[in-house]
Amino acid sequence: MHNEELAAIAKKLVTPPKGILAIDESTETCTKRFEKLGIESTEENRRAYRELLITTPLIEQYVSGMIMVDETIRQHTKEGKPFLEILKEKGMEAGIKVDGGLEQFGNSPIEKITKGLEGLPERLREYKSLGITFAKWRAVYFIKNNLPSDELIAESTIRLVKYAKMCQEAGIVPIVEPEVLMTGEHTLEQTEKVISDVLDVLFIRLAQQNIFMPGLLLKTGMVVPGDKVEKATPEEVRDATLRCLGDYVPKNIGGVVLLSGGLDEESATIYLNALHNTGDLPWPLTFSYGRAIQNPALTLWAKDMSGVGEAQKALLERAQANSKASVGEYI
Repeated sequence: MHNEELAAIAKKLVTPPKGILAIDESTETCTKRFEKLGIESTEENRRAYRELLITTPLIEQYVSGMIMVDETIRQHTKEGKPFLEILKEKGMEAGIKVDGGLEQFGNSPIEKITKGLEGLPERLREYKSLGITFAKWRAVYFIKNNLPSDELIAESTIRLVKYAKMCQEAGIVPIVEPEVLMTGEHTLEQTEKVISDVLDVLFIRLAQQNIFMPGLLLKTGMVVPGDKVEKATPEEVRDATLRCLGDYVPKNIGGVVLLSGGLDEESATIYLNALHNTGDLPWPLTFSYGRAIQNPALTLWAKDMSGVGEAQKALLERAQANSKASVGEYI
């Protein structure tokens, strides 16, 4: 029954035409985004903003689940209703980011490794008891000169697989997120090579550790060039991304969710739409976007923090656009 439950949750998260909304910025990242827009990053302001996101009317038509941070899952609306209760009432799955952020990898001045395995089984048991059904762990890779190093790819993969195993043992669906960062001057071809290398090692090790594939989701970026060079066309992104995924992602995986990773809102939607204009795909493929759905809402809210309705309308519009793109119907 355990595996059946995992497979059912994974399937629900990627059932068309829905995707996942990532509202799991760390306090540090949230503070940077808030301060840029002139919002003070207090616990109350973070709570109020996440209330705006979670209580958006009809968001459940386009979003199957939300990934949160520990602070958010314990918070309530201004009236005292727990956020987790609202998600449940809306029929959405509650997710949690469980990694502990990044630290320096070895002696490298550039490379970072994700920490947070210590004490994870205990935390997962608590999260499960609170009603959390899926989790996320993010690893990051820079493309520069000879980076990422084979050593980083190997160690990051070991940690991703250990995390995935701990999640499944706790009855929680793991999202494994190896993110190849857009930052830099690398070409589309270089991105494709690095994502291919990372996915190759990842799926070999997941298989070796007997991770239950239908109860696991992959979160990865689309194959795009670095942000310092000319943008690729939607067709170029589509073809390179499908080559990468097609070569390494097993057909029995629960699904693939794409991250926006610094893309502007419109590009994230157009690229996703292009991926669904090639006929049937071997696995469910949808979005797990953060900024690409939240940005317009946050900008409006920053201008007038009492204007929750307008911000929610902007959030709903972006969620709906990506919902359409997730079935190739975004025009």
